[in-house]
Amino acid sequence: MNWTEPPCPWPEPRRAAACFSVDVDAMAPWLWQHRTALPDTLAAREHRQYGMRAGLARMVAMLDRIGVRGSFFVPACVAEDNPTLLPGLVERGHEIALHGYFHELVAETSDARFTDALERAIDFFVAQTGAKPAGFRSPAWEMTPHMLRELRRHDLWDSSLMGHDLPYTIDGVTEVPVRWDVDDAIFFKFLEPGDRPPRLTPEVAEGWRAEAAATVRAGGLFMLTVHDWISGHPARVEMLEALFADLAADPAVWVATCGEIAAHHADRTDGLEVALDPLTAIDERGPFHG
Repeated sequence: MNWTEPPCPWPEPRRAAACFSVDVDAMAPWLWQHRTALPDTLAAREHRQYGMRAGLARMVAMLDRIGVRGSFFVPACVAEDNPTLLPGLVERGHEIALHGYFHELVAETSDARFTDALERAIDFFVAQTGAKPAGFRSPAWEMTPHMLRELRRHDLWDSSLMGHDLPYTIDGVTEVPVRWDVDDAIFFKFLEPGDRPPRLTPEVAEGWRAEAAATVRAGGLFMLTVHDWISGHPARVEMLEALFADLAADPAVWVATCGEIAAHHADRTDGLEVALDPLTAIDERGPFHG
């Protein structure tokens, strides 16, 4: 156990970092959930359409106002249905990265299917933008050793895991960590009666401000994750604007994209590197396969 403080991982004179990330899920999880038969009901489908119709544009306009570049993780099927989405984000200076093809859930996807979806998504991004994406975020924030190997093979960084406060390297892949408690879906997602009631925006704003302030004091990374159809509503966008305008105005905070943070970590010689879980590394079938 190393009890010493790690060296500051951020570009001088910055002492902490923050990233505004958006999972542009739109219809993709609904399509994946109902991939064998689409229901006739409209409520959840229309709810998810809100992002592409209103929410995402409001969010992007807000980022433009405060001069913050966001990282947008886009399932390829969403980009396919909205052909101006990827080029438009790139034109405005934002980062685009992979988020599956149909927002495939890891537990429901074979290794072969993941590889196929990843390669098809890369090809689609290249066809639409002329450039290969540099990063990946797994739907529902789950990974497997096979997925890490495939990301390493394609030289992609990842932003799906939660093993540290700072960027780190796992199995040769640069990891830009996330957190469930700074994800809007945990607090605001509500699709039908019976779901947990959403929290009030001022309550969440207070909690996120406290987390951001503590992260800055600790010299860590404040990674915010929001969704087009969840946080594109006016009050939530105003809350996000106030939060990130203050972070961007703080001379101690480096507000950067996931890709910039990943590249900075990869260039360092003293960055944290971890091994896969020993049981997983011994045998990917698990320790009790017999």
